[in-house]
Amino acid sequence: MSEQVNPEQVSLPAAEAQGPRALLVSSAPHLAVGRTTQGVMFDVVLAMIPLFGMGIYLYRERAIMLAAMTVAACLITEAVFNAVRRRPMSSLFDGSAIVTGMILAFSLPPSLRLYQAFIGGVVAIGLAKMIFGGLGQNLFNPAMVGRAFLMVCFPVALTTWTEPAPIRPGMPQVGTADAVTQATPLAAYKFQSVPEDKRSDTKDLFVGKVSGCMGESSALLAIIGGLYLLIRRTADWRQPLAMLAAAAIFAAIAHAANPEKYAPVLYHLNSGALMFGAFFIATDYVGAPLTPIGRLIFGIGTGILVMLIRLFGGYPEGVMYAILIMNALTPLIERWTVPTPFGGHVPAEA
Repeated sequence: MSEQVNPEQVSLPAAEAQGPRALLVSSAPHLAVGRTTQGVMFDVVLAMIPLFGMGIYLYRERAIMLAAMTVAACLITEAVFNAVRRRPMSSLFDGSAIVTGMILAFSLPPSLRLYQAFIGGVVAIGLAKMIFGGLGQNLFNPAMVGRAFLMVCFPVALTTWTEPAPIRPGMPQVGTADAVTQATPLAAYKFQSVPEDKRSDTKDLFVGKVSGCMGESSALLAIIGGLYLLIRRTADWRQPLAMLAAAAIFAAIAHAANPEKYAPVLYHLNSGALMFGAFFIATDYVGAPLTPIGRLIFGIGTGILVMLIRLFGGYPEGVMYAILIMNALTPLIERWTVPTPFGGHVPAEA
C-alpha cells in the first residue's frame, strides 16, 4: 500500500470557512473527515515494523541499509520533482514516499547493491508517481514499478538470495563476496533445486526461517501487520480475502492434480510475498478499484495471476507482475462495477 490518499483533503469546517460559493475539487479517492494522509501512512509504517524487525534479525545491518537507501531515494526524487515543477515541499511530509521506499525495500533481496536499490527508489517515485502528477494520480503501484525496472536492468541481482544469518551462525556478512547463497522456498520447489527432505516446512515458512526479501521473512508477522490495518480500517478486507482465497483454491486444484510437482496450499500461502502483497500492496487505494465489487474482482484476479506465474511461468514468484497487470485493468473494472445511483437510473429526456 504505497500510495494511499489524496493530500488535498479539506475538512468540512475548512470548506465552510471559505464561504458558500467555494468549490473544492480534488482527485479520488476521498476519505471521511478525520483521516489524514499522514495518519494513514503512519498506520502502514507501524504495521510494517514487525516485518522490519524480523528482517534486521535475519540480515542484520544490511536490512537497515537497504531500507534507508530506498527511502532516501524516494524522498530525494520527490523533492527534485517538486523543485523543478515549483511545487511546495509539503508532500515530503505526508509519508507516502516513505511508505513507497519501505515497500520497495521489503521486496528486494537483502544482498542487492545499495546503488541498485537507490535506482529503484528513483524510478518508483519519478517514473511511477510524479510523472503522472503526484499522489493519487498514478496508475501503477510505484514500489512495484521500481522493482520491475530493477528486474529488467539487474536480473541476476534480483534473483540472488542470501541465506539468513541465524540459520548459519558465524556466516559472512550479507552482501559480501563470501556470503552463502540459498534458493528461496518457491524456487526450490518449482525448479526442484533442493531435495524434498531438505525443503522448508510450513512451520518455518509461517514463522520466518527461510531466505527471501524482508516482506517474505514471516507470513505470521505479515498477517499481524495486515490485521492491524484492517482493524484500523486503513486497508479494505476485500482485496486480501479475495486474493488469498483465489490463490488457495488454485493451489488446491493444482496440488490435487499433481501432488508431486505442485506444492500444497499452505506452502503457497506462507511462502513468497503472497501475504505481504495481499495486505500491503493489493490494498493500495490508488491502484485498486474504488467499488466494493471491483475490489473483490481485483483480489481474485491478482490471486489467480500469482498462481499462474508461480506454477506455469518462468519465475517462482508472481506477486509483482500480478499487481501491475491488475493495476492496468483497474479503470476497466471500475467501469464494469459502477454502482446504481440511489433511487435508480434516471432516463435521459428526449
